[in-house]
Amino acid sequence: MPDGHSPNEWRPTHSPWLVAVSVLLATFMEVLDTSIANVALPHIAGSLSASVDEATWVLTSYLVSNAVILSSTGWLSSYFGRKRYLAFSVALFIFSSALCGMAQSLPQLIIARILQGIGGGGLQPLSQAILLESFPPSKRGEAMAAYGMGIVVAPILGPILGGWITDNYTWRWIFYINIPIGLAGLIMQEIFVEDPPYIKAHKAETIDWQGFGFMALGIGLLQVVLDKGQEADWFGAPWIDWSVAVAAVSLIAWVIWELTHDEPIVNLRLLKDRNFATATVMVAFLGAVLYGTTAMLPIFMQTLMGYPAFQAGYSMMPRGIGSFFSMLVVGRLIRFIEPRLLAVAGFAGVGASCWALSQMNLDVAQSNITTALFFNGFSMGFIFVPLTVLSYATLKQRQIFQATGLYNLLRNIGASIGISAIVAIQDRVAQEHQVDLAAHLTPFNAAFQKALAGIAGMLHGAVGVHAARLSGAILYDQLLQQASLLSFMDSFRLLGLISLSCLPLLAFFTRPQHGPGRPSAPMD
Repeated sequence: MPDGHSPNEWRPTHSPWLVAVSVLLATFMEVLDTSIANVALPHIAGSLSASVDEATWVLTSYLVSNAVILSSTGWLSSYFGRKRYLAFSVALFIFSSALCGMAQSLPQLIIARILQGIGGGGLQPLSQAILLESFPPSKRGEAMAAYGMGIVVAPILGPILGGWITDNYTWRWIFYINIPIGLAGLIMQEIFVEDPPYIKAHKAETIDWQGFGFMALGIGLLQVVLDKGQEADWFGAPWIDWSVAVAAVSLIAWVIWELTHDEPIVNLRLLKDRNFATATVMVAFLGAVLYGTTAMLPIFMQTLMGYPAFQAGYSMMPRGIGSFFSMLVVGRLIRFIEPRLLAVAGFAGVGASCWALSQMNLDVAQSNITTALFFNGFSMGFIFVPLTVLSYATLKQRQIFQATGLYNLLRNIGASIGISAIVAIQDRVAQEHQVDLAAHLTPFNAAFQKALAGIAGMLHGAVGVHAARLSGAILYDQLLQQASLLSFMDSFRLLGLISLSCLPLLAFFTRPQHGPGRPSAPMD
């Protein structure tokens, strides 16, 4: 058929692009909120009489509740009706955003953020499922390009917008701005979004309380460990040991229960599909690389390059611009070029850009960072769109809304693991480099003695032992900077290798059956 729909497929009443704008407003708002509060933490802590470490629970509480709801979106949509559940999620997100802005204490803000995570958890998979079902298979690449703009660009714009709002107004407005955006999306969803007939036909009749309990406990504890592990020195803290043990037991019990239960809250049987199983593994790696670099770059710019917080966030903008343009390009190319070939170019490009970032030094020009970031963002579009299209290519249309929650959950868990692992690795590797470099600071090293003498000669007014101590302190500070720089270089190099390691996995995808860029769409 000309539009790419098969005769048995459901079609929305309104234009798919009106549906897309309706759901993407809410999605962009939710994804933006995952990173917009990061740069405002010191201001939030000061305003609410809390330490910065205590204020990080503002981020953790949102991520935990968000992750728990994310994986159960398919079942919740089936039980309550997708349009009704979408409206509830957006309304709860708007209401809790208002509560966040009005919070007068840290506990109040944390409770409001938990509610916000519950409301926002379903928005990404719901939007993705609605877009995939509303567009014909031949145009799903364009739909996922539009979706990808929100998912990839929003986390990069978050720190920039959050920094600007916090500096010019107050941190409370980073939550208040969700209200008009959410209301606009809610009105448009009421007009243009509708439930497909198979959502009503396959309505869940029972609540899988056991599965939900195992999942909430396992994923919740895992998220807390990943977010707080580095601060607690990982397994050096007893509560980390207990949390990991309970999370592991809970997740194993959850998998066994979901595979044997007739009405599971998360349909893990979908992982029997080779395309979908391969895509979930790859999207976890993609999340680790995307959010790992997002976490590392602002730290590098602020601690070593001396950038203020807003400039560090602003410097990330080329990455978002690159992603925006690549989404536009790939959305068209995927109709004519096999998605796997586009993904090869994307993973190779991300690997090359991470390698370029690993070659930086303390004298690097900002233009060099900008070029590498633009190329990194541009390459991300060549991964995100083809990977999303391929992941659902061999699933039935009624299975898509169940699969999106699991797919997005794996991406978020990959992101959490990536951030935690890369920050821990950078910290530990910096210590190793510090020890190696310090071994050369001996009285028998002529270069060391010459450097000390040169620094002492520049210290006007300091003589004798005092000058020697000051010279040693200055030189050791330079050593710490070099050790930190080497650790950042190693971390970016590792992220590049992770990206390149995904290339062989592309061979596991089933070849699309409807031309280069038109994945198969099985009949229901």
